[in-house]
Amino acid sequence: MIKLLSALFLPCLLVMLFSRVTYNNVVGLVLTVALITASAYKGYTHTNLLIIVDALSLTVGFWLSKKMMKRTSKSA
Repeated sequence: MIKLLSALFLPCLLVMLFSRVTYNNVVGLVLTVALITASAYKGYTHTNLLIIVDALSLTVGFWLSKKMMKRTSKSA
């Protein structure tokens, strides 16, 4: 249960964090995908459901970071 909740929220938050730090939402997405790939390689992702939830969360995080970066560039 905790893995499912983590897969639901953490990739989205990581994409937003890395996008904010690097000022580029694609770099934030790539860094987050690299972290998820490393954790899957180490064996922390056991089911296809976790992979699907990770992908959904990455998509939502990318969309939110794109929206956030657009709003940030308008105010500057």
